[in-house]
Amino acid sequence: MSNLQWPELIIFTLLFALVTVLGFMASRWQRGSTLDHLDEWGLGGRKFGSWITWFLLGGDLYTAYTFVAVPALVFSAGALGLYALPYTIVVYPIVLLPALRMWSVSRVRGYVTPADFVRGRFGSPILALLVAITGIVATMPYIALQLVGLEAVLRTMGINGSGIVGHLPLLVAFVILAFYTYQSGLRAPALIAFVKDILIYLVILVAIIYLPSKLGGWSHIFDTAVAKFDKTPSKADGVLLTANNQLQYATLALGSALALFLYPHSLTSVLASRGRSVIKRNMVALPAYSLVLGLLALLGYVAITAGVKPLTNAATGKPDGNTIVPVLFDSTFASWFAGIAFAAIGIGALVPAAIMSIAAANLWTRNIYKEYLRKNATPQEEAKQAKLASLVVKLGAVAVIILIDPQFSIDLQLIGGVLILQTLPAVALALYTRWFHRWGLIAGWVVGIGWGLIMLYGIPNPANGKLHFGGSALPLGNLSLFGWHPFAGSQVQIYVGFVALIGNLVIAAIGTVIARQLKVFNGTDDTEPEDYHTDEHDKNLRPIGVH
Repeated sequence: MSNLQWPELIIFTLLFALVTVLGFMASRWQRGSTLDHLDEWGLGGRKFGSWITWFLLGGDLYTAYTFVAVPALVFSAGALGLYALPYTIVVYPIVLLPALRMWSVSRVRGYVTPADFVRGRFGSPILALLVAITGIVATMPYIALQLVGLEAVLRTMGINGSGIVGHLPLLVAFVILAFYTYQSGLRAPALIAFVKDILIYLVILVAIIYLPSKLGGWSHIFDTAVAKFDKTPSKADGVLLTANNQLQYATLALGSALALFLYPHSLTSVLASRGRSVIKRNMVALPAYSLVLGLLALLGYVAITAGVKPLTNAATGKPDGNTIVPVLFDSTFASWFAGIAFAAIGIGALVPAAIMSIAAANLWTRNIYKEYLRKNATPQEEAKQAKLASLVVKLGAVAVIILIDPQFSIDLQLIGGVLILQTLPAVALALYTRWFHRWGLIAGWVVGIGWGLIMLYGIPNPANGKLHFGGSALPLGNLSLFGWHPFAGSQVQIYVGFVALIGNLVIAAIGTVIARQLKVFNGTDDTEPEDYHTDEHDKNLRPIGVH
């Protein structure tokens, strides 16, 4: 730690201290009579308005993934990394109506999690349990990505030791996050998100104007990127898509769009809003973040022109691609502004990590603890369980960092996406149709999760020689159906989550047909979602005809 960047570290620490104070103060902000209730601790009282929801969803969806992982992928692979741009553009029209329906049903029935909805819709605690477990496990790699982004900033500021000493600052930040999340619940990240977004917009506006002017303009930046990728032996990189990665790009964009609002933390932010009009306004306004994401992604090309070299990880001795943007800022900005930029990245990691851990904790409490361990749990016991579970989930994210080391950090999020996509039939499609049978959905989930994990397990990481969980892209030539290779020899790549979802849907449909032919009881809720009265001005929302 002899190369500590003291000006940057001091500014980073001061801003980090500011959001820590806000995190603890949030317990008194817009609070109800008590935080010892899951609606208050885990959903902020379900009364966030348009501005708070906008910042909360922005803090939830645009994370260290945005600032660190996407530019790092663009730096290494080129145009493929820009898949994140169309995905965040198409996601909002796709999820508008499902989000409104989920809010309506959840408000009427008191649902806190997507698994609550599945439990009520199909009367199946088993299916709800599978959805809950999937949500918890899929969230851990996403939280891990936030911690990876935070650690990249710490390394750039000179905290780059090995062993426990090198990880100590990250662990301190983790403990602070855990404590104010435990105390304040969802209100903490909602309040901190205001600071996070202000810093991010400030940094990106300065970066996108100042850096190109310093490096010779965008034309020179793209020419430099083209020259770099022309020299590499890979046929899958470049500033334009190639024949081998076009399908991967399309399936990544569509699969990620379908997965985003299946994540429990996304639905938590939606359910915390006070009305349908709030959700509608946010679906219109949130694409403003897509513009920021596109500008941030281009920093990968800017880093190529600036000659940025990633820092070496002291623990592994290998280049750490996640440090691309932090090193770019460190080498081109004045120290004081680099400190602000690092704080924006660090806070941008803590806000979503807090929301994700809360959402996973809600799943544990409502759909595992209360369903199977203590059916008569009081609201106070539920809140306590959720607080404790939020701590355990963060520890699980640290374990993910240790156990899974993909080629690109963005694959931590994409691996989670493979898992969470398998809940789409039971959660999203069930909002629109009662056709699927619960046993068909269970069979589809088993096949989707199992096949997805098998494919992920077989993907190597050429950067560090590891043979498993090295990414989320599968060459079609390696796709196997019971030993049959329908695309043998093809190097065209596809997103594993998309393949697994197709298998899930096919088996769910076949299982449904068989179950209906055998007349197996389905236990479906007999009230259609569209039958719900959803006047947001009526605080006693209820199904039509019920008084």
